[in-house]
Amino acid sequence: MTDASTLPGRPRGGVLSGPATARAVNVLAPNASAMTLDGTNTWIVAEPDSELAVVIDPGPLDEGHLRAVVDTAERAGRRVALTLLTHGHPDHAEGAVRFAELTGTRVRALDPALRLGDEGLGAGDVVAVGGLELRVVPTPGHTADSLCFHVPADRAVLTGDTVLGRGTTVVAHPDGRLGDYLDSLRRLRSLTVDDGVHTVLPGHGPVLEDAQGAVEFYLAHRAHRLAQVETAVENGFRTPAEVVAHVYVDVDRSLWPAAELSVRAQMEYLQDHGLI
Repeated sequence: MTDASTLPGRPRGGVLSGPATARAVNVLAPNASAMTLDGTNTWIVAEPDSELAVVIDPGPLDEGHLRAVVDTAERAGRRVALTLLTHGHPDHAEGAVRFAELTGTRVRALDPALRLGDEGLGAGDVVAVGGLELRVVPTPGHTADSLCFHVPADRAVLTGDTVLGRGTTVVAHPDGRLGDYLDSLRRLRSLTVDDGVHTVLPGHGPVLEDAQGAVEFYLAHRAHRLAQVETAVENGFRTPAEVVAHVYVDVDRSLWPAAELSVRAQMEYLQDHGLI
């Protein structure tokens, strides 16, 4: 067995659902799969003494899960006052409309198509509810609309699918772009260096106790894969499917369709930079 303290980001062991920091509680959605790991993490975030809470990523359209999120907040003496989305993939956002009906909340997101209400989210925005402060961090790359939320009081960042609790994420070409993703990882690294962020609250998988280590691992992994793809193309593997079969031999074949999206993004990046 591998000691979790030696893994990238130092994933926290134990049950995934429940309190993660002084302000954040996870309610795990029942949608585990190869792509979603244990399931989608739905985060309830609130000041310890506040009666108001923010929910980030209600998750799939699963009535039992959505009601469990409401019940978890209410058992803590809180009312859900606002719903936020890290991005629009269904495992994070499909349940947002129904959740808004259950809670009477607005839904704020970067993509106007996902919003319920007039307010969106963008770079530099600060979401303030019941004394809680969430700073919006644009992190495109996994998708064009991906956002993270910095919780300064917890020295934590909610990362959606930009950084996962284990493994690495897909750059979902053509919506996701590798250059944007690398810039987003560097932005997150700056949070760990300049703002003291040490905890990652991901969209899937366990909490990470070493945010800087996780981001550095992601950057190194991307550089390594990019070099592998470049070499594969130079050696005559021309199509994304051929490159995946050559480069991703160590990855479960059920994940190859997702890997092909990342390879397409990597090949586009290499072409744009005149490297292939």
